[in-house]
Amino acid sequence: MTADDSSPLIQLLDRARGGDETARDELFAQCRDYVKLVARAQVESWLRTKVDASDLVQQSLLEAHRGLERFRGTTNGEWLAWLRCIVAHNATDFARRYCATDKRQIRREIPLRIPSADESRILFGDPRDPGESPSEQMLRRERELEVARAVSELSDDYREVIMLRNLQRLSFDEVARRMERSRPAVQMLWMRAIRRLRKSIEE
Repeated sequence: MTADDSSPLIQLLDRARGGDETARDELFAQCRDYVKLVARAQVESWLRTKVDASDLVQQSLLEAHRGLERFRGTTNGEWLAWLRCIVAHNATDFARRYCATDKRQIRREIPLRIPSADESRILFGDPRDPGESPSEQMLRRERELEVARAVSELSDDYREVIMLRNLQRLSFDEVARRMERSRPAVQMLWMRAIRRLRKSIEE
């Protein structure tokens, strides 16, 4: 048995597959903040005015719940990747639906993108950092849920600046424009948000 096999999340997954409804409910409860974070990263500014990210979260969790028996993975990384794919698929459907309604071409809009498994690491270190050992990869996957939970508990402004700067990779000038603040104010807000996020996770 590997360390990944014995993780609390995988234990819940195994019990849920075995028909334990309590474990099934707990599994999705633990992953809800993660799905919310991924969904929020998917909903770019033009789509956010028409779609509440909570709609995308609800749809994705419902599909994952109904399709649990089809998941064949055995690790945290595979489970989180499966959830990300479901969110990405639904986000694309949302985009097509609203582009069709507004008679606009998808290519003229800001493209939706699929957040990678490495994106939570951007919150804490240099994304150009070279490869990780298997144990480091496992730890990062365990912490992805912690990061998502911690982000969900931030104030609205802190959460917004982290989403725009760290996940959507926008420049400070663009973040300032979207948040209708000055660049220095946004930079200070971002620094405070990162410090608060670090503290929350360390605690």
